[in-house]
Amino acid sequence: MRKPFVAGNWKMNKTVDQATLLVADMLPGLEAVKTVDRVVCPPATSLMVISGMLAGTEVGLGAQNLHWEESGAFTGELSPAMVKEFCQYVIIGHSERRAYFGDTDETVNKKTKAAFAIGLTPIVCVGETLAEYEAGKTGAVVERQVKEGLKDIDPKTAEKLIVAYEPIWAIGTGKAAGPEEANDVIGNVVRKNLAGMFGNDVAQMIRILYGGSVKSENAGEFFHQSDIDGGLVGGASLKAGDFVKIVEAAA
Repeated sequence: MRKPFVAGNWKMNKTVDQATLLVADMLPGLEAVKTVDRVVCPPATSLMVISGMLAGTEVGLGAQNLHWEESGAFTGELSPAMVKEFCQYVIIGHSERRAYFGDTDETVNKKTKAAFAIGLTPIVCVGETLAEYEAGKTGAVVERQVKEGLKDIDPKTAEKLIVAYEPIWAIGTGKAAGPEEANDVIGNVVRKNLAGMFGNDVAQMIRILYGGSVKSENAGEFFHQSDIDGGLVGGASLKAGDFVKIVEAAA
């Protein structure tokens, strides 16, 4: 059995003071749900403070991005070691990073390897645009992202991987893929390709999340699907009560 996993991606929201209040509000509810791995991913400015708040709890901390180089002239970037100081997880290849900041399958691959090399658990995002979805290209696009983004990773290392399927047309739009539709992509495209790359035993160990307008109202429908192991939650993770309810639904 794969342990359910729910991560909250705060994106570019919350000052340090606001982040502190939000975590204080949700922490008792999150700590009560022991059967789910739960993670918050605030902006980089809050990582140090939130790390202190989560010390001694079982709630994990993730960054929203990293650079693959150890150090150097990369203004505005965070190295793997900088992320590792505070975090256990890092989101890689989110569709907003791909769309607005030039992330590609190649850089996703570099970042994933760099995260693993320093002991971080990568949450690697894949998903198709609305145009690709309407053209019937979902399978081909997601297959390419999985194969290129995760190539040359050792199968023993890949066991620890988290993958998030996020149809781009469902992110922040209020439109979610149907639970069966999302499960079909996750099972028959993502997990099937992971099995081809790493073997079926490893593929069955890798947790695959759904992301894209996950709310407390619809989370249970997604989490009841056979291949959906949890969620990468956006807007709903900015409301303590909503995020706790989503974690409870995963349990």
